[in-house]
Amino acid sequence: MVNSMTAFASESGAQDGITWVWEMRSVNGRGLDLRLRLPEGCESLEAILKEKIAKRCKRGNINVTLKLKRDAVGGLPTLNIQALEAAVWAAKQAQESAKAERLEIAPLQVSGLLELSSVFEVRTDGEQTSQEQLDAVRQDIPGLISAFVEARAAEGGALHKILSGQVDQIKKHVSDAAGVLDARQDKIAENLRVNVAKLLLNTERKDEDRITQELALLAVKSDVTEEIDRLRAHIDAARELLEQDGPIGRKFDFLTQEFNREANTLCSKSNFTDLTRIGLDLKTVIDQMREQVQNVE
Repeated sequence: MVNSMTAFASESGAQDGITWVWEMRSVNGRGLDLRLRLPEGCESLEAILKEKIAKRCKRGNINVTLKLKRDAVGGLPTLNIQALEAAVWAAKQAQESAKAERLEIAPLQVSGLLELSSVFEVRTDGEQTSQEQLDAVRQDIPGLISAFVEARAAEGGALHKILSGQVDQIKKHVSDAAGVLDARQDKIAENLRVNVAKLLLNTERKDEDRITQELALLAVKSDVTEEIDRLRAHIDAARELLEQDGPIGRKFDFLTQEFNREANTLCSKSNFTDLTRIGLDLKTVIDQMREQVQNVE
């Protein structure tokens, strides 16, 4: 099963005068990097989160945020005179700065100042989170992590489909490369005959042993059979990885590097237009696959 490293999940609840929202999101990462943002008084949840997340996630930059809100008492907000005076002073300073720069600014409106959240205070029934409230918030953690892991798996299913299709494309390109080897061999042999004839024509002393050695060396340098065999082995390895359980991202990333190395060698040794074209198409698919692999856990 392929799991993605990007996902999002949330849980919310309310009990005993408080409401809360959990949010959990992640992006790609080389390892597992947890970043927790918890309100004051909820520090005891940090160890629980780290333990449970580490058991189910192995890679990714994961951010967990808890937003906690306490219900107001009495329902009526209180005007904060100091905050209002500060807002008025700031507005006047802004008007003077704009005037100095010959910029037009809209007139100061009282209604705009009263819309500022800092101007009004709402009294809550205590600032400390009770143990009962904390227990209620903590009960959402397993469900939050499960939803997050399910989201990763759902996106991983889409990645599995994409990667499988790209492996199929690579297999086709490798088969096409193997299919042009006979024609390529004939072309290389013809070129060798022409070059040897030129060499013999322009050489006064014919060193047949030296020529034979050079021809043998050229034959070895132009042979791409090993590259095609290794590419086929990499295809089998990629299919095996896609069917494994657990994190496969690092192994798959290394495998794409091996794919790319063989494709580069194939192109450099090609010396045949059709094979070069196939090799370039092969490199394109490998690059696309490597981009997708960066999302795999």
